[in-house]
Amino acid sequence: MTQNQNEFTQPDTLGQPGTGDVPAGERGPDGPRSVVIVDDHAMFRSGVRHEIGDRCRVLGEAEDVDSAVQVILQTKPDVVLLDVHLPGGGGVEVLNRVHQKNPDQKFLALSVSDAAEDVIGVIRAGARGYVTKSISGPELIDAIRRVAEGDAVFSPRLAGFVLDAFSGAIDIASVDEDLDRLSPREREVMRLIARGYAYKEVAKELFISIKTVETHVSSVLRKLQLSNRHQLTRWATDRRLV
Repeated sequence: MTQNQNEFTQPDTLGQPGTGDVPAGERGPDGPRSVVIVDDHAMFRSGVRHEIGDRCRVLGEAEDVDSAVQVILQTKPDVVLLDVHLPGGGGVEVLNRVHQKNPDQKFLALSVSDAAEDVIGVIRAGARGYVTKSISGPELIDAIRRVAEGDAVFSPRLAGFVLDAFSGAIDIASVDEDLDRLSPREREVMRLIARGYAYKEVAKELFISIKTVETHVSSVLRKLQLSNRHQLTRWATDRRLV
């Protein structure tokens, strides 16, 4: 499948590989399962293409919300592999915009994040599953097949978030309301502080100054009505945000 080495983003340049080397379990009604890969890191997209290329037909790739919506609506893949954090609004924005035009489109979230609000957010927006980027190639191929056939697929730990959300153990509305008060950068700082990072470590991780970290932490504590970083850690842990 040498055509799978090219990066396809428009339907008029799509390859049409044969299905002779694709096992029946990975084929759709007319051939191998078709996918679009949405992630803002080209190297990761290339790696996914390499892992699934012999078993799936990659119709296109996208690196942000606008290009994702365009290629998904044009190619109509069996499954979209969707990162949660994207330039232009994130995975939830892609889900919302695509489902307005094509409500039957199936999505499988594939992200490095295992934060509860990310998992619950994309599932509420209509994704059929959520797996982390530590998944193996064969496991990802199986997850694509299952989502294409209508199943819901989750990494084991993430399934607990969804079950807890539906059982009421996690107050989704409260988490969303509180997080909506924070900017994207404040959320990043909040998670790192809650994980025990020192201000200096947060600054290094996010490529910002220690003074900026202090400003963000003060803002987060004020918006969440908390007094110190220990309360912040407990708040985030109780909501499974870290």
